[in-house]
Amino acid sequence: MGVARRYVIQMVNTTLRRAQPRIAIVHDWLTVYAGAERVLEQMLAVYPQADLYCVCDFLPESYRGFLQGRVPRTTFIQRLPLARRHYRSYLPLMPLAIEQLDLSAYDIVLSSSHAVAKGVLTGADQLHVSYVHSPMRYAWDLQHQYLRESGLGKGLKGWAARWMLHKLRVWDLRSSFGVDVFLANSRFIAKRIRKAYRREAQVLYPPVQIDRFTPAQSKGDYYFALSRFVPYKRIDLIIDAFRRMPDKKLKIVGDGPDRSKLEASAAGFPNIEMLGFKSDAEVARLMSGARALVFAAEEDFGIVLVEAQASGTPVIAFGGGGALESVRPIGSETTVPTGVLFDEQTAEAIENAVHRLESNRAAFDPLACRAQAELFDPERFRQGLKSAVDEAWQRFLQ
Repeated sequence: MGVARRYVIQMVNTTLRRAQPRIAIVHDWLTVYAGAERVLEQMLAVYPQADLYCVCDFLPESYRGFLQGRVPRTTFIQRLPLARRHYRSYLPLMPLAIEQLDLSAYDIVLSSSHAVAKGVLTGADQLHVSYVHSPMRYAWDLQHQYLRESGLGKGLKGWAARWMLHKLRVWDLRSSFGVDVFLANSRFIAKRIRKAYRREAQVLYPPVQIDRFTPAQSKGDYYFALSRFVPYKRIDLIIDAFRRMPDKKLKIVGDGPDRSKLEASAAGFPNIEMLGFKSDAEVARLMSGARALVFAAEEDFGIVLVEAQASGTPVIAFGGGGALESVRPIGSETTVPTGVLFDEQTAEAIENAVHRLESNRAAFDPLACRAQAELFDPERFRQGLKSAVDEAWQRFLQ
């Protein structure tokens, strides 16, 4: 083959690569259809030609529709004993597992990461864009809370857990060097990325399926809480607050490890209903009819806060994390508030916030709540993602 012919072939291949880069999308693991999976769904909509990889895939058949027939390529974690039920127990092996994925055939790697997905290995001629839901919470600033809530604060198991988390931190920091562009799901997470990795991140708010929700013509006589029943969600504080307000009704939807403990706490208080798991349609109905959503966790973003506003329902939320970016609080510079924020994670603070919302109810407009939620429409996310990746790709090729 002549030099001129090889040069022409090389130029043609380079032109094709610039115009149609090969793309891989890497997700942590597929076991439920929750917030991170809704982000993945939109990534797949933007890049339908992309191949999908993850640590393990145990997603129930009823939730697989958003994959559009894709069968993700997985790691050796998929085949380990009892992995379907206890995949999280293999977390110490996941850094090794994610590094075994061979992505050398791709030009662009797009990772969706709250654990290990951003740690895939890429080469100097590959662009890696990582959308970070959060740096590993349990390995960084929430380590002590995680150990307490897991019963690992003391003893030999506690020391073993601390050593494992230390090793995860070292690996997590090292793997951040392989990311070319960080995207964060909120300014709050961008600050955590800066703290953990000393890297800047562009903020791209996650997509919220606001079309599932419709403002009700009239509100009911109850407050509403929706959450997984795990310690950091602080449903216990919400129950305590409404035990102090027997004249205020509270409906709670959710399930999780703390369910029996929370149900015991609510027992004997007829104003508090523990409704367990409900379908999406039933959740939408309850959300639209509520006087307000009550939310006590410090979340990275907090999709449920936007869903409430999409229902025309104001929010009572802890004023930390993503709530500061998705809720327009009463008393701020805005003339049309969409919620009340409280400063401390205590039952008393929640009680005071409920009274504050009641005394200012005329200030809240369901249409204003809906308009605020529309700032997080999936189309905005898709446009923002494509723009961020396209710009990064053009810079990468220069």
